[in-house]
Amino acid sequence: MSSAELKPKSNAEVRILPDSAAIAERAAQLFVDIAVESVKQKGSFDVALSGGSTPKTMHGLLVSDPALRSRLPWDKMHIFFGDERHVRPDDAESNYRMASETLISKSPLKPEQITRIKGEYPEAEQAAQEYEQAIKSYFKLADGQFPRFDLIFLGMGPEGHTASLFPGTKALKETRRIAVHNWVGKVLMDRITLTAPAINNAANVLFLVGGTEKAPALTAVLERIYEPDQLPAQLIQPTNGKLLWLVDTGAGSMLKKAIRE
Repeated sequence: MSSAELKPKSNAEVRILPDSAAIAERAAQLFVDIAVESVKQKGSFDVALSGGSTPKTMHGLLVSDPALRSRLPWDKMHIFFGDERHVRPDDAESNYRMASETLISKSPLKPEQITRIKGEYPEAEQAAQEYEQAIKSYFKLADGQFPRFDLIFLGMGPEGHTASLFPGTKALKETRRIAVHNWVGKVLMDRITLTAPAINNAANVLFLVGGTEKAPALTAVLERIYEPDQLPAQLIQPTNGKLLWLVDTGAGSMLKKAIRE
């Protein structure tokens, strides 16, 4: 059987928006809508953030737009991260630092509402294990269970990586762990990342993708042969949740099956 025939049935919705500003605006609205609904349903909102310029803009909207800010259930939110670099939290490359500067420090969120990945540890595996344990404890998980995040944000690189799941790396094969460290030779750095099974257990997964340089990989991920070793973003297929791709006109320029707004 060919890899094309093995491709899982996708439940993805793909929308092409004019530019990154439009993506950030839509993402901020969805962030608030899902937060409100989650609190209504279960009394809390658990979200995993990603790095990148579009999320940075989205964070700015959440704290500065009065309509969005006033609707957010700040006291019922808990912030997690999809991945982190093996750096200190004050490093310019840190996803936590970006979120702290653009969202956390400008909001009523308290320190106990944030679970970050401790990329400053000498061993990235220690950071991964501690993060996994913190998630298990927060979600009260038994061994073998995955967390049910209400919303996970993801980006995608021009070679098809997402979170810190890079082409050809060992983390792509992980089926049991929630978080792992992942050596990425391409960038000469260890990363700590949620695994594909952990991401796929979320209620909502939202990809934010912009830039013409990502058009070939995005088209391959969504509309070509299933080869997740080459295109790790293909691994993301929520088992019982919604998957939405918000892409700009550049990234979506080669797509045939997307909804153009």
